Amino acid sequence: MRPCNLHIINTLKLVDKMICLADRGDADREDNGCGILYGVLRDSAYKLKKLAEEEKLNHVRKGLWQEKK
Repeated sequence: MRPCNLHIINTLKLVDKMICLADRGDADREDNGCGILYGVLRDSAYKLKKLAEEEKLNHVRKGLWQEKK
């Protein structure tokens, strides 16, 4: 697989971890400041996820994305 595609895959894995962390942190928070922190983390993760998924589709359309068989 091309290195640029691996970076997209790793970005998608990272944003999934960011979302999980935001969910766990929000559930365990004890004040509003933490709520803001985890809200920003979750929002950023979803924005990055959208960008990475769009870039993956661009690579698929250009024929640069090959799934492992």
